[in-house]
Amino acid sequence: MTTPATPSAPKSAGDRPNLVVVDEAYTALTFEDRLRIFWQKNGKTIEHAYAEAGTPDKLQAFAAAHADHMLAAVAKLRIADEAYAAGKSTEAVSGYEQAIAALKSGPLTSRAKLGLAMAKLQAGKTADGTAALQQLAYDTTEPKGTRVEASYQLASLASVAGKADDVRKYSQQVMQIDPSSPWTQRVFMLQASLPAAEPAATSAVSGIKFPSIGK
Repeated sequence: MTTPATPSAPKSAGDRPNLVVVDEAYTALTFEDRLRIFWQKNGKTIEHAYAEAGTPDKLQAFAAAHADHMLAAVAKLRIADEAYAAGKSTEAVSGYEQAIAALKSGPLTSRAKLGLAMAKLQAGKTADGTAALQQLAYDTTEPKGTRVEASYQLASLASVAGKADDVRKYSQQVMQIDPSSPWTQRVFMLQASLPAAEPAATSAVSGIKFPSIGK
């Protein structure tokens, strides 16, 4: 009579593979898990929809449909840029403010802040726009590219206003931040366009000097 084979010991629950279907309905999932699953299922669809949004109206619709997605913030930035390029300063100001709120932080936020400053200048809010540029230019936590461009724009504004000392000050700021920047060549041109210093007056009548207006 043959000896029966020894039965295998039953596997414990821990030895068995997890056969639970893990999807967005699985209650033990963390927020990060759900976000990962959502991106795996919908990421390419959202990217495709963003790529197809080629007009401001379509970008607006995309941003509204995907309000919680990062690309919605990028869409708002594009909308603001297009409004600024079209000279629609009020819409641009509003658009950049919305983009900043959606982006919260990062290089694109700095980019939106710079756009907001320029849109305010375009809207005739010179004091607000200048103050915003100054804040960006001197904030060492901002990216160098943003600081350099803000400094150049300040130098350009000073040139238009005929403020030679400010042109030199902001030009120096550009060169200190990034001497290899393309904006450095532009500030050299601004400085070259400054009027030559006038000789000191030799009479009491000619002793009063008035600032020249730069072009």
